[in-house]
Amino acid sequence: MINKIGFDNEKYLKQQSLAILERVKKFNDKLYLEFGGKIIFDYHASRVLPGFDPNVKMRLLQKLSDKADIILCIYAGDIERRKLRADFGITYDVDAMKLIDDLKEWGIQIRAVVITRFENQPAAKIFKNKLERRHIKVYTHGKMKGYPADVDVIVGDDGFGKNKYIETENPLVIVTAPGPGSGKLSTCLSQLYHDYKRGIKSGYAKFETFPIWNIPLKHPANVAYEAATADIRDFNLVDPFHLEAYNKTAINYNRDVEIFPVLKRMLEKITGDESPYSSPTDMGVNCAGFGIIDDDVIREAARQEVIRRFFSYSYEYALGFADKETVERTELLMEELGVKPTDRRVVGFARQASQEAQKKKKGNEGIFCGAAIELKDGSVITGKNSPLMHATSSLILNAIKHLAEIPDKIHLLSPNILDSIRNLKENISNRKIVSLDLEEALIALSISAATSPASQLAMEKLKELKGCEVHMTHIPTPGDEAGLRRLGVNTTIEPNFSSKWLFVT
Repeated sequence: MINKIGFDNEKYLKQQSLAILERVKKFNDKLYLEFGGKIIFDYHASRVLPGFDPNVKMRLLQKLSDKADIILCIYAGDIERRKLRADFGITYDVDAMKLIDDLKEWGIQIRAVVITRFENQPAAKIFKNKLERRHIKVYTHGKMKGYPADVDVIVGDDGFGKNKYIETENPLVIVTAPGPGSGKLSTCLSQLYHDYKRGIKSGYAKFETFPIWNIPLKHPANVAYEAATADIRDFNLVDPFHLEAYNKTAINYNRDVEIFPVLKRMLEKITGDESPYSSPTDMGVNCAGFGIIDDDVIREAARQEVIRRFFSYSYEYALGFADKETVERTELLMEELGVKPTDRRVVGFARQASQEAQKKKKGNEGIFCGAAIELKDGSVITGKNSPLMHATSSLILNAIKHLAEIPDKIHLLSPNILDSIRNLKENISNRKIVSLDLEEALIALSISAATSPASQLAMEKLKELKGCEVHMTHIPTPGDEAGLRRLGVNTTIEPNFSSKWLFVT
C-alpha cells in the first residue's frame, strides 16, 4: 500500500469555493446550499480519491464562514431507531452532537438544528431536550401529507407554511445532516417558501462529492458511490434532463433525477417565475471531478472501496443491520468492475494466519481468528488469536514491533501487568473470555511503556498505522472494534463469529 496521490486537494478547494460564491451571486438575497455527504471526516471520499482531505469541507466552510450560516437536519425516525454511522460506530443523534462540537473546534457555530418528520417520537424528544438545555436552538418540522408529489398542498399554508421559519443572517445558508434522508431538501424549500412570503428572493443549490457528474457513468469512482449507498438502493444514471437541454452527458443519481420535475414545479410555484434550472445537474455546484490528477490511481482506489463495502455489508448482515439484497447488490457491483474479495491484498494474509493458528492447535476445538495489516511501505504483518491475545491485539503489537525494529523475542507487555489483567477478568469480573482485546492491550502497552524503553518506542509507532489497510477473518469484539477505529485504520471484516457465545462479556 505505497501511497499514491490521484487527487489535487488544493486545486479542488480553490475551484469549489469559487463555484459556491458564483452561485450565491446569482441570487441577490440568499442561497440555501444543501450539503450532501459527510461535512467532516469524509473517509469514503478520501479512500476513493487518494489525496482528498477528509476535512476539506470544513476548510471550505472556514473560507466561507464570514458569509455563511449552518443548519443541521436530522430525521426523527433515525433517532428513534438508533441508526448508526458505521465509520464511527455511533448513532445519528450522537453524530449530530459530535458534529456540533467539531464545528465549534473549527471556529464555526451551528445556527439551528431541525428535527424533520417529527411526530413526538420519545427518543427525538429526549434529543431535543438535550440540545435545548445546552442552549442550542432546535426546530421541529412535522411530516407533510402528500410530500413531495402534491405540490399545490406542500407549497402552501398546510405544507411548508406549517414549518416554523428559521432566522438566518448571512447570504449563504448551508443545510447539512449526519446522512441521507435527513430532510435537507424539504428544509431548504421550506425556507425558500417563507423567504418569498417575506419578499426575500432566495435560491437553492446542491453540493455533494458523489456521483461525479463529469466522469463516465461506469467509472469505478461512481460505482463506489453506488456501493456506498447500496443499503438505500441508490444508482447512477445519465441525467436525461441535462442531455435534453444541452445535448451533453452528465452523471447524476436516481433520487435527484426522479424528484427533479417535482422540485422544478415547487421552485416555480414558490418563486412565481420560471425555474433557474433545466436539470438536476444544473442545481449542483460540484467540482470533485476537476481535482482528479491521476485517473489510474482513482480507479484502483475505487475498486478497493467497492470490495471494502462488500465486506462491510456482509458484516452488517451477520449482525442483523443490513439485508441480503444489499450484500447481493455489492456483489454485482464487484462483478461489474471485475474484482473479487481476495483482490484486497490483506484478505489472503489474514485467512492464512487463521489457518496457521488452526494447524498449530491439536484437534478442531476452538475458533481460530486471523488478522493482517498492510503498512505504508507495502509490507504485510499478521496476527492470530491465542489464550493470551485476541487476533487484533497480536496484530497491532506485531506491527509496531516491526516498525520499531524490535526483535520478536522481546515482549512489549509486562508479564506482571498481563497476569493482573487476567486475574481481574477471570476471578473478579467473571468474564468468559480472558484474552486481551485491543483496547486492553493498548492500555497494558501504555503502562508497560512507563518502565520499558522498547514498549515506549513501539507505542510511538502507533500513529504510523493511521490509514493502513486491515482485514479480520472474524467479527471483532467491541474492544477490538473501538481500538481499531481509534487507530484510524481501514478495516474489513468477514462475517464469521469469533465466539460460540451470543453474549460475550
